[in-house]
Amino acid sequence: MEIIAQRVIALKPLTRGFHIITPDIVRALPEIESCQAGLLHLQLLHTSASLTINESADPDVRSDMLNFFKRAVPDGAPYFNHVLEGEDDMTAHILSSVLGQTLTLQVQNRNLLLGTWQAIYLGEHRHFGGSRRISALLAGQRA
Repeated sequence: MEIIAQRVIALKPLTRGFHIITPDIVRALPEIESCQAGLLHLQLLHTSASLTINESADPDVRSDMLNFFKRAVPDGAPYFNHVLEGEDDMTAHILSSVLGQTLTLQVQNRNLLLGTWQAIYLGEHRHFGGSRRISALLAGQRA
């Protein structure tokens, strides 16, 4: 028997930085617990934030990533023209494109297939980005 579940997951507003959202995703999709094998596709519905997978054990990784990207793509660079929504506007769009807005993960034995120290991150690239929405599509075989 097949499982198909699709919904939009609303996340509360988060501060600028990288935030672990794996528990939010799993909580919003209880069908994962019934899935023996499948795929979960996530699409962030915004152009100033991103989705990525990285280390979940040491919070220094998240702050180091933020510090790296602040230097790589600085707010208010003089060569940015798109600044109508603030000095972090174009920075956020660039980082969204660099890191991406989609992830596809495997579901195996009723769990997301992530490495021991892996987690799903939301990269919030605006100082005040507001609530974020993720469209999720789970397709798989029932356990």
